[in-house]
Amino acid sequence: MASERLHLHICEQLRDLVEILQDPSPPPICLPHDASADPDHVSCAEDHGEVPNDAVPRFHLEKAVSHESLVIGAIENAFKHMDDQIERERGSQHLAGGCCALAAIYLMGKFYVANAGDSRHLLLDQAVQALPDLALNISKNGAIIIRNGEIIPMSREFTPETERQRLQFLALLKPELLGKEFTHLEFPRRVQPKELGKKMLYRDQNMNGWAYKKIEEADLKFPLIFGEGKKARMMATIGVTRGLGDHDLKVFSSNIHIKPFLSCFPEVRVYDLTQYEHCPDDVLVLGTDGLWDVTNDQEVAGVVMEVLTSYEPNDPCRYTMVAQELVVRSRGVLKERGWRLANDKLGSGDDISVFVIPLGGPGNYT
Repeated sequence: MASERLHLHICEQLRDLVEILQDPSPPPICLPHDASADPDHVSCAEDHGEVPNDAVPRFHLEKAVSHESLVIGAIENAFKHMDDQIERERGSQHLAGGCCALAAIYLMGKFYVANAGDSRHLLLDQAVQALPDLALNISKNGAIIIRNGEIIPMSREFTPETERQRLQFLALLKPELLGKEFTHLEFPRRVQPKELGKKMLYRDQNMNGWAYKKIEEADLKFPLIFGEGKKARMMATIGVTRGLGDHDLKVFSSNIHIKPFLSCFPEVRVYDLTQYEHCPDDVLVLGTDGLWDVTNDQEVAGVVMEVLTSYEPNDPCRYTMVAQELVVRSRGVLKERGWRLANDKLGSGDDISVFVIPLGGPGNYT
């Protein structure tokens, strides 16, 4: 469902902002009321007999809001509306499970890359006069920009380790979500009953470092976050902390829901194309986890430069060939012991989809 409808929610949220974004002045703090929609509405100022003008000191100080932050908010709301729709229609549409999502929106000279997942695409390309044409790819994905050989990450992983403090803070505020089975504290390993009364390393939602605490009965519960690296799990169930769907996912053999900890809100990063002079070798690379699981950023950049330099700058197929080469190298070669990479490590066994988007044209080549 998300691959078919997320772009509609993004379009809907941006459509309401077109006139505001075209106006160079700061966005209005409050939009005028539509009297035709609610003729009985009375504004807060009218209701309390106040006049909302600059003469009233408490109305004078206003926080500055940029157009960029307005676009970011629209994208965030679109993800939330998509997640709400999945929840409403999961029964009638027979929806089960969930997905990660990465969206790249080109608007008014800027790329907005929104990531809700555990890797580092979905492509939206638009001028402000028209809502975006979209190419969707919903999975565990990643995005990087390669500019003059420099690697600029445009997304990051959201895992139990990278979002430990957010998860622990939520568990502290709402301990009922843990179902009396988990503790919000993190320990280097599972606490054993024989260690009651001893001091062990731990950290809570406020800590980046570690300290010692006396082990109590409550500490014997299973940690909210357990394991490390690719094996890190939240509530011993899932290795991702942001995504769409999964409203019915529960801890194994329990009635504890995962969703309260699984946020649908993306992190949005912005790249301003107008701040740099781009040449035809500058690209945005988008790929599913089938690429990133076996290939790091430096290796991707190496393949990009290797393939691009073998084609003329004005050859449009050069970007398609980069994407193809990245897929082929990530899959590897079929041998007796399975698919193998050039270094004889296992090739990717997951979906491998890659987009390579040029940031500059032949006219920008120097």
